[in-house]
Amino acid sequence: MKTLLLALLVALAAAPLAASAQDRCTQETLDVRGTPVAVSYCVEGAAASAPGEQALTVAATYAGGGHSIEQTSTMKFVAGEGPSRVIESVNLGGLGLTGTLHLTLVYTGGTVHVESAILTPGAIIVK
Repeated sequence: MKTLLLALLVALAAAPLAASAQDRCTQETLDVRGTPVAVSYCVEGAAASAPGEQALTVAATYAGGGHSIEQTSTMKFVAGEGPSRVIESVNLGGLGLTGTLHLTLVYTGGTVHVESAILTPGAIIVK
């Protein structure tokens, strides 16, 4: 009986963690020269920050053309100013595509998502 109760408590304690991790992820699809590229960002937690900064550990996944690129990085946003932005550049060679995607990412409401995207060379507006 104690084992069953302990198992139930562990399951209930883990449920909110899984839900909050899901809530901190965004997914969208960008059309890059006719190829759909799925973009996902998951905020994994806070990192050490300087005053006025909000540093976040963010896991990013880019998938398209049967390939994917996964990377985790620390993104530094301005703290306390509402929505804050950073610029990220992603070489699309790992997806079998040519060029670099330059993304403006915005952090708001606990999530990171793509605000705008430009493909170079050619400065092609993707979003």
